Amino acid sequence: MTARLLPGAPVADALLARVAGRVRVLAQVPRLALVRVGDDPASVSYVRSKDKKAREVGIDSEVHALPETTTQAELLALLARLNADPAVSGILVQLPLPAHIAEEPVLLAVDPAKDVDGFHPFNVAQMWAGHARLNPCTPAGILELLDFYGIPVAGQRAAVVGRSEIVGRPMAAMLLGRDATVTIAHSRTADLGAVTREADILVVAVGRPQFLTPDIVKPGATVIDVGINRIEVGGKGKIVGDVHPDVVQVAGGLTPVPGGVGLLTVAQLMANTVTAAELVQARG
Repeated sequence: MTARLLPGAPVADALLARVAGRVRVLAQVPRLALVRVGDDPASVSYVRSKDKKAREVGIDSEVHALPETTTQAELLALLARLNADPAVSGILVQLPLPAHIAEEPVLLAVDPAKDVDGFHPFNVAQMWAGHARLNPCTPAGILELLDFYGIPVAGQRAAVVGRSEIVGRPMAAMLLGRDATVTIAHSRTADLGAVTREADILVVAVGRPQFLTPDIVKPGATVIDVGINRIEVGGKGKIVGDVHPDVVQVAGGLTPVPGGVGLLTVAQLMANTVTAAELVQARG
């Protein structure tokens, strides 16, 4: 058996086409405020790509690139202004923040109605209750991928390896909301294979290169690799996922790295921005 590859590009393209159509019928063009503190190269690259993608689908985008020396109070003051600005539909604070700025007060300071990352506790609670409109982007993008490729979720056994606030926990909640039977595994799980070998859908987000090996994958399972890890191969840098490449010989479906889930995260951010704008328009 060789797994069917499940690339993210066609899924992201289809989602972004729908987003562009939704933008065109809005009375006011949505605006996304992207906030970055410092010049971390990865953060600069991520914000640039989000800004570019927003403009491609017709969303106004404004980048607030603050110096590394920005204080917590100055950042919170900016967020207060963005919250109060009716032209701003969505706000994203690029993480990580510099060490002298505490993340939790910053995330709490974003208006839940403009929290297009889906990280605010109000939106997290809504997600677990099954009522969220602004879900975390990576898990929401994974559900888009499963739907696009016709992979059933309801009634399936699903395992999520990793319990981060950004991927693992919300992924479990959203799979549960789609009527899967869900298990969360993590670094303290006593027998990981006993969990993963039962899973029809396996989402791996642990940040450890090639961590999931074929001997602990159920034959025919759909494996979603969320990892993005840089390793050295023959003196050159290479991007690999959390799933060992030999899993392709066991799984029924596998997302590639690169070219898989990462593309969906940005596309879902655009969808969340339009959803936030639609909610404001509906309230009048």
